[in-house]
Parts: sequence; structure tokens; C-alpha cells
Amino acid sequence: MTLILTGGFSELDTCPSVKIKGIFVGGVIASSFMVNNDFGFLQVLGVDKNASQREIQKAFHKLSLQYHPDKNKSKGAQENFAEINNAYDILSDEEKRKNYDLYGDEKKAPGFDAGGAGDHGGYTYFTSGGPGQSGFNFGPGGMGGQGGAKTFSFSFGGPGSQSSFGSFGLDDIFSNMFGGGMGSGNQFGGFGGFGGSGRSQSRTSNSAKSIPSVNSQMYRKEIADKGMTWLLLSHTPTSRGIQYYESVIGEVASSLDGAMKVGSINCETDASFCKSLGIYPRNAPRLFVYSLTSSGNGALVEYIDDLDLKRVKSFCLEHLPRFSKRVDFDHFDLVSQIVGGLPKVTLLSTKKDTPIIWCALSGLYQNRFVFYDAQVRDASDPAVRRLGVDALPAIVGWLSNGKKQILRTGISVKDLKSAIQDLSGLLDNFEKKNKAASAQSKREQSEPEAKQIPLLTGSNFNDICGEKTPVCVIGVFRSSKARDKLEKVLLSVSQKSLSRRQNTAYGPRDTVSYALLDMAKQQSFLNAFDKSGYKSSDKVLLAYKPRKGKFAVFEGEVTTEEAESFISSVLSGDIQFSNTRQKPIAK
Repeated sequence: MTLILTGGFSELDTCPSVKIKGIFVGGVIASSFMVNNDFGFLQVLGVDKNASQREIQKAFHKLSLQYHPDKNKSKGAQENFAEINNAYDILSDEEKRKNYDLYGDEKKAPGFDAGGAGDHGGYTYFTSGGPGQSGFNFGPGGMGGQGGAKTFSFSFGGPGSQSSFGSFGLDDIFSNMFGGGMGSGNQFGGFGGFGGSGRSQSRTSNSAKSIPSVNSQMYRKEIADKGMTWLLLSHTPTSRGIQYYESVIGEVASSLDGAMKVGSINCETDASFCKSLGIYPRNAPRLFVYSLTSSGNGALVEYIDDLDLKRVKSFCLEHLPRFSKRVDFDHFDLVSQIVGGLPKVTLLSTKKDTPIIWCALSGLYQNRFVFYDAQVRDASDPAVRRLGVDALPAIVGWLSNGKKQILRTGISVKDLKSAIQDLSGLLDNFEKKNKAASAQSKREQSEPEAKQIPLLTGSNFNDICGEKTPVCVIGVFRSSKARDKLEKVLLSVSQKSLSRRQNTAYGPRDTVSYALLDMAKQQSFLNAFDKSGYKSSDKVLLAYKPRKGKFAVFEGEVTTEEAESFISSVLSGDIQFSNTRQKPIAK
């Protein structure tokens, strides 16, 4: 469709006529009708004279999606799309609309200038494209002008091109339509809501140049199975409507910065890479989200809905990692009882659902932490207090050894990106603590336990010197000094391979056990071996065979060498044994 603007206006013609043929108007195809100035543009968008800017935006959004050439292949769709953009450009600008009402021109000039020598043969072209760039180009054929009519033709160029129509361009259109960035700052009291309207501060900043190119090497190193969610644009140099997609991607990337990254794949220069991903180029660009599935594997999912900012953003949010387990706070202590494996972190907040930030972190740290989150009423909850938490939101961690740590309480950040960076540092430090604790635990497990020679009493006698033990070596002491000397000697001897493992009726056991005996407290026990109870000695070594009721004694200077020699003779039978006077009984 070509827009025919009839000329011959005078300064008194404040309502010049606009003749529109075959244009889509508010849901009805009008074959031919006459409209006036901005009333014509109102009819183009299907809104009334008193329509608000919000209503105009919604109408434009609906019609631009319906008549976008990538979605509507019908004859005249491109022309209708241009008319819709032109109408919106005028009506969305209060100054332009006012000038049209007064003068019939947005530049405060009555009428429209006729095409001159520099106007391409009587046509005024508003172009932003260049040779070889994709775009919509409308020429003079088909519906020629009448008399002194001026025909306007619009062309939208490829990425990075500049429009000669002032601020008019696809970036402007969709920036107006979407109402600007959605990444306004939030306190973490709510922890995770990201909203706000407002108009975009930079409408043309999200061009193809600002979207990093992704090749197979970058895909392997930075995307595949790395935990970050990516919004990927696949295209070729001739893809139609590329700026439309770039604008949407730029807005989504801005609002989810930190939780998601964006990239662009050129399926002409990297055809083999696209083929390996199962992406095949079409006339229009294609959008894919790369994210980790519940199984932990990465997957590409194509977005096939209308190219609407809110829908694309919702699609990205739906595919954020979901590795945090929602727990019932009434059974929250169950988390702390799980010892071993990865360290555990739990987010306590008042949110009904898992916050965006926690979802993103659960992907980035998927194989490094076990994530939980729980909804709590407030910080005064007794269960929250028992954990040592005094303000919400809060993050509580458990090391692999089960030790609890309060990582942070009363969390507050200004935006999504800074929140993820801040909490990533918190998790990194906690991971270092866990590694240090695990290393210490391993060292303790690998080091031999500092053995102690038990003191023989009535309660442990059967375990140490009962009939299950072939030989029981007892260091008998009278003074604390003698005890220390005997314990040191017996510890040294016990670590030597003097004894051997035997299979007995009671199972495998060492052939020798060791114990200390306090002579002053166990005199009746010693009387079973000697009538005098070795009262004349400060320290004695007894070798006792419980099953045979026999014993041998060493009363000389007890050194490690002498003790080893004595015990070796006991085991080899090279020493004389005597019968006990009675069965010894310890107190």
C-alpha cells in the first residue's frame, strides 16, 4: 500500500485530506476512505481522538505484530506495516501531533514540500539502510500519485544504520512501545521482584554491534554446561526485521543482566556450527534460550511466540535454572542433619516462590553447593531465631562436616546484577572455608590416633584381659612417674609388629593386648600372681595368659628394648611361665 498525500494546501487548510487505500484500520479492511490529519492516523491505529498514549502504544503493538512482514506474508502487509509505523511516530510525539492538528505538518510548516531535484524524482525517501542491508523498501509503482500529489516511501535498514528521519526508526518505535528498561533498583526485602516501567534511556544502544557474536569455540568455553542462561539470536545477513529482534533482546538483556547473557550466531558465516546445534536459517531471525535442565544437562529451547518484550522475558525466566529445593520451614532442621557431600546453603525470605537471584545462583554453582530456599513469615519466627537469624532475607550455610554458619542477614542490594555478583563472592568465600574444613578433616582421619594404654579396671577387664585375649601385657606402677614411663614404653611397643593377628573362636584378634594397673588400688588383683603383691617394686611387667591361667613377670629396668625382648620371648615360648595362685579379679 502506498500513502497518497494530496497537495495544494494553503495556510488556511488546517485539516488537509489524506487518502488511504487498502489499509488495515482498527480490525477492518477499508477499501477507500478519506480522513483528516491526525484523525487519519488515529483511524490507522484504530483508536479514538481522546486515546491516551498507553492506548496508542497498545494499538500500535498489536497491529505491528499482525502486519510485521516476518509474520504476515500477505500482499500489502509491508505497506501496511510502514503506515502503522508512520502513524505511531506522529501520534506518540505530542509536539508532532499538535503541529499536525494546527498545520498539517509536524514541523510547524503548512503543507508538505514538493519533491525537488534532490528528492529522487518527486519522491521523498526516509531510509536507514544501505546496499546489501535488509529492510523494507517501497517504490513508486502500483498506485501512482494524482496531479500534484507527493508519495512518501519508507525503508528500514540493517543493523547499525542511521536513519535520515531524525529520531524515527525501529529502535525508537519499539523503545516507545515497551516503555523503557525494566531493571529499576530493588531492595532485597522483597528479594527478587524486578519491575518498573519508565522509558528506555538508550533506544539504539542495543544494536547488533552490542550483542556479542558466538562461535563454536565461545559456545564450548562460555556457554555449554556453565550454568548461565543465554538468549541467543540466530540470523543471516539477509534476515528480515533484525533490528526488531535486537531491540527486544537488548531490553531483555538489560532487565535480566546478571542472571542471563545474550549472543548472536551468524548462520551464514558459521553454517557448520548452526547445523551442529540443529539451527537452520530462515527468512527471519530465530530466538533460542540455552539453559540447564533439571537433569543438569544444557539444552537449546526455541522461542516461537509473538515477539513481545514481556513474553520473551517471561520465557527466559521460565528457563532459568531450578536447582534450589523448596523446603517446608516446619521441617527445616532436616537440612542441617545431612552431613557429608557438598556444602549446603539455604535462603530464608518472605517470598512465595524462589527468587530470580537464587535461581540464577543455583545454576552458576550447581555442582558446588546444594541449594534450598524456604518461605518464612518474618524474623520473629521462633524457628528463625533458633538458627541465629535476626533479619530477612538471610542465607544460612552448612559445611560438609555439618557445622552451621550464618552467611548474611538483612540482605539489601540495588539491582539484579550487583546482587548476583555480591552473593557469588559470598558463596566463593564459603566454598573456600568448606575446602579448608574438609582438608583438615582428611588430615585428622589420615593421622594415626594418639593411642592411650587403658587403665585396667573391673569394668574393662574382660575386654582387655578376658579369655578372648591370648596374651595380656600389664604395666604395673606404684607412682605417677612410673606410670608415665610404662605408658611411653608400652605405646612404643604396641605399635611394633611383635604380635600377630589370630583367628579365634571369638573372631580375629590381636595376640597381645596392653593395659596399665595401679598397684595401690589393685593389690588383691596382684595377689593372684604373687603373695607379696610385688610391694617391693616401683614398676613391673606382667604377661598373663587368661585361658591357661599362666603368667610371666619382668622386674628389671623397663626400657623399650627390654620390653620388646620380654614380649617376644613370651610369644615364642622362650620364657618360663608360672601358674596363677587364683583367677585375678580387678576392681
